Formats: sequence, structure tokens, C-alpha cells
Amino acid sequence: MKAIIHGRIITEKGLLDDNVLLFEDKIFGIVPEKEIDRYKIERFIDAKERYVSPGFIDMHIHGAAGHDIMDGSEEGIRVISENLVASGVTGFLATTATMDWNMIEKALDNIKKAMDKRYGSKVLGCHLEGPFISKKYPGAQNGLHIIRTDFSFLENYKDVIKMITTAPELENSQGFIRRCVEENILVSIGHSCATYDETLNAIKLGARSITHIFNAMTPLHHRNPGVVGAAMDDKDVNCELIADNIHIHPAIQRILLKVKGTEKIVLITDSMRASGMEEGCYKVAGQTVIVKDNSARLENGTLAGSILTMDRALKNFRDNTGVPIEEAVKTVTFNPARLLGIYDRTGSLEKGKDADIVIFNEEFNIAYTFVRGDQCYKE
Repeated sequence: MKAIIHGRIITEKGLLDDNVLLFEDKIFGIVPEKEIDRYKIERFIDAKERYVSPGFIDMHIHGAAGHDIMDGSEEGIRVISENLVASGVTGFLATTATMDWNMIEKALDNIKKAMDKRYGSKVLGCHLEGPFISKKYPGAQNGLHIIRTDFSFLENYKDVIKMITTAPELENSQGFIRRCVEENILVSIGHSCATYDETLNAIKLGARSITHIFNAMTPLHHRNPGVVGAAMDDKDVNCELIADNIHIHPAIQRILLKVKGTEKIVLITDSMRASGMEEGCYKVAGQTVIVKDNSARLENGTLAGSILTMDRALKNFRDNTGVPIEEAVKTVTFNPARLLGIYDRTGSLEKGKDADIVIFNEEFNIAYTFVRGDQCYKE
């Protein structure tokens, strides 16, 4: 058995000091330091007063380290997985883009294989972002490949697709949303020109998330509240947030926090293949993306994902809002795990759950990452 000592352990109820986290491949428990002699410990990990947290979950990531999920490459997804543990991510949804359906199927087949592998960060399944989105708000998605909303496209991949971004104003969307909910696929509203009422109706049908809030959707207007207004008005819907200070101004991050609270915010990276790479030109979903000054943009200036990492997202969010570290961490642990229906096995440091653990300091610099109890990263 392994033991993490001298750490500030983050639980859903707050911080625990003077306690020890015991684990193997699963969490054994949290015990007072004075009781540690009762257990047979094979390895001690000294946290040196740093934070001990559940591993981070990224529900929306397209790529990193020079690779993209849409490459459909087993080697690519392995590299992405091994790269993510350095930023504390122990589980992620491999996120597709709007391209020819045959290419999406190739990516889905690859994701399915990767779900059974043990590379680094766990591949939890797929976040299907498009192709069932609005042609008016494609963002950096390729509008040429947007297709009619139809669940039959997903029939062979119900075990792989854990989340889907769609526009609720589209034809057939109500039946589509209902079917996704029936199949336990998380529905997120995004790339949408839906009205306030259309958005609320989708939420009533079972949509539980808003994809990268404020980006690629109808904005908040005092006479036409749109998707953003509905997201702020509904107390239960969750909001994905790209906290890179480029997609979302720090003031808006503070406003969102006041309206939604940490319980309904999920930090994501929406990172693309240039994350962790040098500035320059990259190909994403068949389009040229220019990475410069910490942003990734199409040639027309449209933001095309990010080069953000989850540790930096947390630091930005904490710095921008002043929220305590243990509250910020909820947005990448408890919240996404509950949304995805996997809180019974990950997302907290409760006994019996996977030993997905990260240790970091006040600046969110990662010291250790453990996935299912295996040390996958050490600074």
C-alpha cells in the first residue's frame, strides 16, 4: 500500500490537514497521521504541505503535443494521453470535430480501442462536438460538413459517445435530445443560434450542459437573452468554461461565478494539437490554424480551440475570481465526474474509487500524478 503524507487533502467538504491518503489501485481511505503505524505501507510519498486532490477531468479536448483526435491514430491518442498527466489530467473525453462522417467514424473507432488501454490519462470516451450544429455559429468547425440531426449516425457508437454538443433549434433536435438522454449520452448545447425559449426547452428535455459558454452561440442581449441568458437563468444547467483569458475576459469569469457558483462550472481546455508546442501554423480538421501570442486562430481570425492546459486553467480561474483552491478544484473533479455519471468510480478521494490523484502547490504546479494508483508523472 502507498501513503501520501504531509498533504492538504481536498475533499468535497473542504480541506483535511494532518491526515494521510492510503491507496493501491483504488483509494483505501483517509486516516489521521497518528494512526499510520497501524498499516503496512510499502511506499511513502511526501506531499510537503502541497495539495492532494482527485485527478482532473477534461471533458473537452481535441489534441495536444502535435496530435489531434481527428487524426484517427492510435499513436496520437497515446501521446495525448501521456502528455495530459503532466498537467494533472487523469481522465478525458477525446473530442471530435465537424468533418466528413467517415473521418469521424475512424476517430470513434480509435477512441473505442483507446478506452481499453492504459497509457497515462484515462480515455473516458468521446465528446462528439458536431456535426449536428448551427451553420450560423460554426466557430472554427468546418461548416461544409454540418449535417442533419439524426441519431442513426450514433447507433454503432453508443458505448463510445459519452457527450455530444448539438444545437437545439435544428430540425429533429427534440427527438434527438430525448434519445441521447435515454442512451445516457450527456447533451450539451453549443454552436447554436437558439433562442432563450428553445434553450430552456432543450434543458427541460434533458440537456445538462452548455459547451464553452459565451463562444459560438447567441449572446446575452437585454431583449433577446439567447443561449447565454438561458444558461444564466436556469439554476441546474452546467457551463463549460475556457479560462485562458482569451476566450473569456476575467470579468466575465467573475460574473459567471456569481451567477452559477462553482457547483455549475466545469473548466475545460478545448485544446488543439499545438498545446505544448511552439508557435506556428497547424492543421486542425482540415483547416489552417495559426498559433501566436498564446491563442490559436483560423486565418480569418476566428478562435480555433486553445493551447491551454488544465493546471493553467485552474490558476487563471483562481487568480481571476479569488475562489479558494479547494473550490476551484471542484470544477475539474467532482463536477465533471457527476455530469458524466462516473462519480461512483472517480472524481473524489473516497474509499473504493480509482486512485486518480494529483499533488500540486499554491500555483497549481504539478508535483505528482497517479492514475489508478500508478505514478504517471513526477516533476
